[in-house]
Amino acid sequence: MNEKARRAFEILARENSRMLMVYLRSVIRDESAVDDLFQEAMVVAWRRLDECDLDQPFGPWLRGIASRLVLAHYRKQKTAPVMLHEAVLQVVDRHFENINLLAGDTWDDKVAALRECIDALPERQKSVIGGRYFDDLSAAEVAERFELTMEACKKRLQRGRTMLAECLKTKGVLSASGAAS
Repeated sequence: MNEKARRAFEILARENSRMLMVYLRSVIRDESAVDDLFQEAMVVAWRRLDECDLDQPFGPWLRGIASRLVLAHYRKQKTAPVMLHEAVLQVVDRHFENINLLAGDTWDDKVAALRECIDALPERQKSVIGGRYFDDLSAAEVAERFELTMEACKKRLQRGRTMLAECLKTKGVLSASGAAS
């Protein structure tokens, strides 16, 4: 591989590494499996770089590699979640692509906007959102932690997600159509 292609890969991999980790975490709960699949996706991408059209966006190509590795991982483990299907991965990929097309120069800019929106949430919503998505608790575990009924917990999560979507729309990081789906 020539020096120009190697440098292009390094730049593209660096620009897309956080997005790839978030993508993998959105479809796999096991952090060690996420790390392994991230590394494997990068190795496969490096080996197949000559197949990549560098005039096209790199992120979707990299996520395509990762989604095939995710499906292979679950087949090997025989533990695929009931909801995980190739069509689900395609929907997740489309959401990531919609995020990439919106305002904000980098993935980090978009993550920073999300953090600002989370910080702006009322404490009731921030605590359940934090428990569910940052502490990786199930809705039932969040309800137990905050001494809520399951219905109250679900309602707070729903309100929190709605508030986040509205905040992200005002920051130009989420489109109106992206929030609805």
